Amino acid sequence: MTRNEYHVVPSGEGWKVEQGGNQIGTYDTKQNAVDAGRKVAHGNEPSQLVVHTADGRIETEYTYRDDPYPPAG
Repeated sequence: MTRNEYHVVPSGEGWKVEQGGNQIGTYDTKQNAVDAGRKVAHGNEPSQLVVHTADGRIETEYTYRDDPYPPAG
């Protein structure tokens, strides 16, 4: 089973949550974006939320339900 992957990334003066190039929502603060991203990721398990820094680097990741990686075998 594949997992849904969501990203919290900078967007202009704010932050956005996106999945596969589709924007889920925009937020004025990073914390609001992370809170919203965790909620949507938790509601669509198995999933992962990847939080980026203002310069685009990965800051942290949250995985919900069983992590399918590494694959069995």
